[in-house]
Amino acid sequence: MALTTSTSTSTEKKKVLFILGATGTGKTKLSINLGTQFPSEIINSDKIQVYNGLDIVTNKVQESERCSIPHHILGIIDDPEYDFTMDDFRKHVLEALDLITQNEHLPIIVGGSNSYLKKLLEDPTNAFHSKYDCCFIWLDVSLPILFPYLDKRVDEMVAAGMVDEIRDFFVPGADNTKGIRRAIGVPELDSYFEMEMKKGIDDVEKEKILKESIRKTKQNTFILAENQVSKIQNMADTLGLMINKINSTEVFEAILRGEDYQKLHQEIVIKPSMKIVKRFLEETSHGFRNAKYSNGNGKHTTNGV
Repeated sequence: MALTTSTSTSTEKKKVLFILGATGTGKTKLSINLGTQFPSEIINSDKIQVYNGLDIVTNKVQESERCSIPHHILGIIDDPEYDFTMDDFRKHVLEALDLITQNEHLPIIVGGSNSYLKKLLEDPTNAFHSKYDCCFIWLDVSLPILFPYLDKRVDEMVAAGMVDEIRDFFVPGADNTKGIRRAIGVPELDSYFEMEMKKGIDDVEKEKILKESIRKTKQNTFILAENQVSKIQNMADTLGLMINKINSTEVFEAILRGEDYQKLHQEIVIKPSMKIVKRFLEETSHGFRNAKYSNGNGKHTTNGV
């Protein structure tokens, strides 16, 4: 399978795969699945996961889960207050792309910071478009189904130690609009940790404040998911992207019912994605409608069809 595309000018475009989707839709799982089937390396495009720490809060993929696939721009920033900008992201991504393509591997860019991805793609010099041939897969889940799944996932994060993890990062009066403290869950738990520092607060009041903090964490996670869907649609329409949209709502319905969903996930998500990537690597197929930006209406396909 070719990792380059020959153009009419005899230059070669390097292949790049993007996996898009709202938080919790299974982007990381899909990237690992594809990475085990194709010679690949993964580039993180979550602006919070670039920081070291808060692995539970940020749902950062652990070393044991990576199946020996190299990951880039993941946990690379040690200063929790460092402002990792869009320009920082673009610089790191371009460096990673050069390295990965030199290794003759397929770069898989995955994450939910769509404004950062748009900054990468809307290159006024057309340099990115002229160098890279892009394929986009969008994992979509109906929001009325995704929201209860995210509600459940926050509960699982709390059970896994999220509150204690955030407590270690708590600094009274810290700016939660900068760095890793922007992660959903950190600002929401501030009032709880501030209350913990006070004397004379009974356990009932503590539990009440903790429950409210968790409720706010869930609510802001729902808002994030909704905004991410809007930004993906806007990015597709504004840049004229041709996106392979995979609707995995049925998988999440099975998860919520407590059923074994693995076979369903294989049929609805993995197999169509494999087909999309295989076709992308074999054909001259561009992720942009044309060499210049299109004014709208990105092309969307469902489940690779």
